[in-house]
Amino acid sequence: MSVFQLSGLLILAMGLWTVFDKHHYVSLLSSNTYVATTYLLIATGGFILIVGVFGCCGAWKENRICLMAFASFLFVIFLLEAISGVLAYMYEATVHDELMRSLNSTLLNTYEVDKTKTQAIDNMQAAFQCCGAASFKDWRHRPPSTWQAAHNYSTPDSCCKSRSPGCAFHVHPSNIYYDGCITKLEQYLKEHLIIIGSVGLGICCLQIFGILFACCLAKSIKEWEDRQTTYAW
Repeated sequence: MSVFQLSGLLILAMGLWTVFDKHHYVSLLSSNTYVATTYLLIATGGFILIVGVFGCCGAWKENRICLMAFASFLFVIFLLEAISGVLAYMYEATVHDELMRSLNSTLLNTYEVDKTKTQAIDNMQAAFQCCGAASFKDWRHRPPSTWQAAHNYSTPDSCCKSRSPGCAFHVHPSNIYYDGCITKLEQYLKEHLIIIGSVGLGICCLQIFGILFACCLAKSIKEWEDRQTTYAW
């Protein structure tokens, strides 16, 4: 297996890890940039694995056409990786504003209304040991919401340190997470966006090397073929 296919496996693994490890919180985001960046990374990794076959065959058979096709595909991969890396860094810079703008309303207006988002909210509050967007008070002292009307201003059970049915009805610091989730979710997303961006842009350098190598090898093969033709005459 070539170094380019290994890089493809790395990118594919990174993308799949991001999808399966972070899917609990994706539905809480108001934009699709995070999802688009992740799936672009997966597509790029799979494409590299396939394209690597052209490079191996071209070098082994000394086939100039395969090598030039390999170089062309590497250029496309370079663009895809650059786009995913830039998207990751751009979104990392705006994720704070997005969460501040939308997370509180998502929590209050979709909890126990949208099943997917309800599960995402519970997972987030339990995993990050937080409650609400800015604090636990978001569940109780915000303008009227679906959750407040149905639960008399209590907080969800996922806010409890020791979770059990109805445990959050009476808010007490010994049992309720007081800190909000915005800061923790923001930090979590930013860390992984930086990793995605670094991997995408870092492996771009490898693709540049691959393009140059394939072009130089193809040029050498052509020169050798030209010499053989000249000697034949």
